[in-house]
Amino acid sequence: MRHRIAVVGSGPAGLTFARVLHRHDVPVAVLERDPAPDARPPGGTLDLHEGLGQLALEKAGLLAEFRMLSRPEGQAMRILDTAGTVLRDWRPPLDDRANPEIDRGQLRDLLLGPLDVRWGQGVTRVVPGTRDGVLVHFADGRQETFDLVVGADGAWSRIRPAVSSVTPHYTGVTLVETALDDVDTRHPDLARLIGDGSVAVYGVNRALVAQRNSGGHVKVYAQFRAPLDWHENLDWHKSLDLDLDLDLDLADAEAARSSLLALFDGWAAPVLDLLRHGSAFVHRPVYALPVSHTWAHVPGVTLLGDAAHLMPPLGAGANLAMLEGAELAESIATGPGDLDEAVRAFEEQMWARAGGWAKITTTGLERLVSPDPAEALALFDEVQDEVRPS
Repeated sequence: MRHRIAVVGSGPAGLTFARVLHRHDVPVAVLERDPAPDARPPGGTLDLHEGLGQLALEKAGLLAEFRMLSRPEGQAMRILDTAGTVLRDWRPPLDDRANPEIDRGQLRDLLLGPLDVRWGQGVTRVVPGTRDGVLVHFADGRQETFDLVVGADGAWSRIRPAVSSVTPHYTGVTLVETALDDVDTRHPDLARLIGDGSVAVYGVNRALVAQRNSGGHVKVYAQFRAPLDWHENLDWHKSLDLDLDLDLDLADAEAARSSLLALFDGWAAPVLDLLRHGSAFVHRPVYALPVSHTWAHVPGVTLLGDAAHLMPPLGAGANLAMLEGAELAESIATGPGDLDEAVRAFEEQMWARAGGWAKITTTGLERLVSPDPAEALALFDEVQDEVRPS
């Protein structure tokens, strides 16, 4: 008997799930609220780990294609202090495939392949336990029933309430994102500063990170500890004793630039040029779910990736999401046939692994945006020793 399966969300988790099912000739409906794959910017670059994201692509039969698209040189990492002194300058060996980078847009297109995504199909909620299965409500008022609905719809999942009442909480760390285009031609000094991969500068409770994408595009992230309403919070502004604009409209690029330059005042001029030459500024507060987020199993509904275990963005989230999608799809496609038992066993495995990574990333965020910048440097050294022991 063919099961009626739907996955909500066309991010790395949902597409990997669907692509592995497709490889096993199992039909799946991919429901995505965006009207088209290029309806909004896909985001920055991802490092896919050998035992996580790359393993998922292998299960999908896409590892060779990934290797053609990925940038092993993008693993390079340079760390400076606020005066601009180079503290670490790590470059991967030519054959290093531990964590190569790939642009999110390239990964999306790779995973999409032959999949038939139902674009513009916004899901508002799901109701499990109906006579015919799980009832899916769409934004346009339609309804449809499935045997299994997989929520891969991110931090603010519309599927999560069917299994859990928990919502993400603000971590106390905010990111403001900007970007540089055609960096090698327009900003050659910054291109040299960034190198082939990333450059990071850590200060007291704040950091600047620039990460190279393909095609000369660079994402820049200002990171700092602040209230969620930092751009309009007078008391926070006074406590810093900095000349910041109040009631800041982040859509005003020049006002945002001015305030960020004041926030990082005193840092080396080449470092501040990452902000001076940035284009639009986007506010990205860092949210997370509780470290050990689980739920009582609900037949017919489960979650993947950020919908299940939103954690600080320290290189694990997309990797875990993709592997989860691949593993769940394999369990459904090759298992003994009991759909609910396959999902139940998958959830137990996912919770155990994701809980460990959530602890690692939560601790990592505390150390990267810390009162003591030496914590970030020590964390980098520890990760290098663990990933690439001498």
